[in-house]
Amino acid sequence: MRAFVWCLAFLSSFAASGTARSQDSIDQVLSEIREKYALPALAAAVVRNGNLVAEGAVGTRLAGADIPVTVDDRFHLGSDTKAMTATLAAMLIEEGKLRWDSTIGEVLGHDLPGLKPGFAKITLEQLLSHTSGIPSDNEEILKLYFSADAYDHGLTEWRLHLVKEWGSKHEPKFPSSSKFQYANLGYITVGAMIEKASGQPWERLMYERIFLPLGLKTAGLGPQATFGLYDAPVGHRRDDKGKLTAFPWGEPADLPAALGPAGLAHMSIKDFATWAAWNAGEGKRGPQLIKAETLKRLHTPAVEMQIKDPKPGTPKSGSYAFGWGLSKLDWTDKPILTHNGSNGMNFASVYIDVDHDLAIVVATNIAGSDADKAALDVMKALYTKYVK
Repeated sequence: MRAFVWCLAFLSSFAASGTARSQDSIDQVLSEIREKYALPALAAAVVRNGNLVAEGAVGTRLAGADIPVTVDDRFHLGSDTKAMTATLAAMLIEEGKLRWDSTIGEVLGHDLPGLKPGFAKITLEQLLSHTSGIPSDNEEILKLYFSADAYDHGLTEWRLHLVKEWGSKHEPKFPSSSKFQYANLGYITVGAMIEKASGQPWERLMYERIFLPLGLKTAGLGPQATFGLYDAPVGHRRDDKGKLTAFPWGEPADLPAALGPAGLAHMSIKDFATWAAWNAGEGKRGPQLIKAETLKRLHTPAVEMQIKDPKPGTPKSGSYAFGWGLSKLDWTDKPILTHNGSNGMNFASVYIDVDHDLAIVVATNIAGSDADKAALDVMKALYTKYVK
């Protein structure tokens, strides 16, 4: 079974790339950090007060080849997709089709008889904040994700199957230290609830309610490169001996499609910055996908968490809201919104300081600890420059 790495460290009227002012080039900073960690490619962008103030992309789309990346290239976002899924859920809440306290049983029970009573009582709010009692991906859950039976079902039906397979056998279970358990299966369940409440596939809602209104022209779902082309930075893995292997196309290039609500979006670094900047504005700029108070609720901590054996440069504690983490780092004055994402072949990170109306995004086409460290180095350099 392929390695499964999902990380947490925790426009119509608005497009960050469409500003009148010129942008700073940060290629030099990115080049030094890319070379330090031997990454194929590295990209970043900074938006402040709704204006794109810095952007850059360095390296190659494919390791060992001379195919330079650009700021318009599509990068895989991994679990940074979760905030988008949470936003879709918030839209349906505002429309009266879901509630924060809607339960799995209430929304899906008719289609999924036999769910364990405790599992059926899990609420949408608990799923979005990773406090549902559904565990982080384990061997049993991974077998569900990668089952060959998926090919006999449509995506909507298969997501319901995943929910039933787990929920009919397991009651919620919490660790002794905290209710927080980072659960991709929880966000798949959210996706299934969104599909039932809206009557539309999650994939269509992502395009119609997130990508198109925000003008995210490069945004899509699944592997970022067109099959047979190196038209985007393709994902890589590095083995224990340092050898890089590229995963450009098809099934090996991403996780199973049913995991979409948990993390299969891709887009350019500039479009990623546009999404992040819309969140940083907390309703000050259009389009109004949801009310300002609803967006602020998505950003409000719901649970405290202790991070066991944190990676270098990452905090030991923090909190989780709804699709967003909040962490204070050595170079921030207070906790700020943050999230990391990885499908095991790519890595993306976003930091948002709403008090300064600042958003910073970083992406690379390789996964692992070096990608994480590189993103932190970039974040620190850019945050220090544009805030301090």
